[in-house]
Amino acid sequence: MAWVVGTGSFLGLLAVAWGLVTLRTGWVLPTARRHVTRPQLHGLGALLTGASVVLQGLFYFRVLPSVSWEARFFGGNALLLAGLLLIALSQLLPLRRSRDHTNPSGV
Repeated sequence: MAWVVGTGSFLGLLAVAWGLVTLRTGWVLPTARRHVTRPQLHGLGALLTGASVVLQGLFYFRVLPSVSWEARFFGGNALLLAGLLLIALSQLLPLRRSRDHTNPSGV
C-alpha cells in the first residue's frame, strides 16, 4: 500500500511543479495548450490538485501531525474538487479580449 501512496505523492509533486511553472510563466503543457484559455486559473487548479494529493501522502506516512480522518477526508476532497473546478473553468471560460482587439480598425 505504501508504494501506491508514494506514487500518488510523486504525481502530486509533479502537479504542484506544473502549477507553479504555469503560474510563474504562463506555460501550459502542449497537450492542453489548445484548450486552455486562462493559464493562471489552470496553474492554480493544478497547484490545488497536487497539494491535495501530497497532503494525503504526508498524513499517511505520518510526516504531519495526525488529525481526525474526517478533517483529512473532507479537507482533501475540498482541495481536490476546487482544483478540478479551476482547471475546468480555465478551459470553458472565453478568452479575455481588450477593446483594441475587438475593433482593430479603430472605427
